Amino acid sequence: MEANVIACRDPSRLGRSLRAWRALRRVKQTHAAELLGVSQATLSRWESGRLAPDPGEQQALRLLMAARLDSAADRELARLVRDAATAVHLVCDLTHRLLALSPKRERELRVPAADLMGTSLWPHATGEIVAAEARLGELGWFEPGAPAVEAATGPNTSPHLLIPPSRFRWVRFQLSCGGHARLVETLPG
Repeated sequence: MEANVIACRDPSRLGRSLRAWRALRRVKQTHAAELLGVSQATLSRWESGRLAPDPGEQQALRLLMAARLDSAADRELARLVRDAATAVHLVCDLTHRLLALSPKRERELRVPAADLMGTSLWPHATGEIVAAEARLGELGWFEPGAPAVEAATGPNTSPHLLIPPSRFRWVRFQLSCGGHARLVETLPG
């Protein structure tokens, strides 16, 4: 399941994300390298873009930097999502793991929230969602102050989780853990 996430993301962006994650959490390169089971020199080359992590290393990086709702502010954001009257959900921007969803989104997906929390929604993505994801780098998604991204999708073919045809907006937030979350909102009309 997570292999799909790795294939859809640009590994060259992980190095920059790792450097920002380390700075926010005040983690030295040597300690991050230790956590990832690589040398400090390898980690330095990833951060500078001189070396791309292999698929297994990409997965380890994504797990290390995955969004977590650690602070009161992060948990309040999740509560606002859970209390929203509109179809909205919050996922980890790296892994697409579900962090929170509104009751309207839960009804739309036709799967109980308890069955979805902490799981990646990526395997259920439509071709249009995959295409929108592929364009994020050129749209400045990974830069500070990233713009909101709007797109349209048709229905998916997953028998387990329904995505209806709709227009949607993605907004990226940095959480207190240093990871990023993505707010996914269905747009009216």
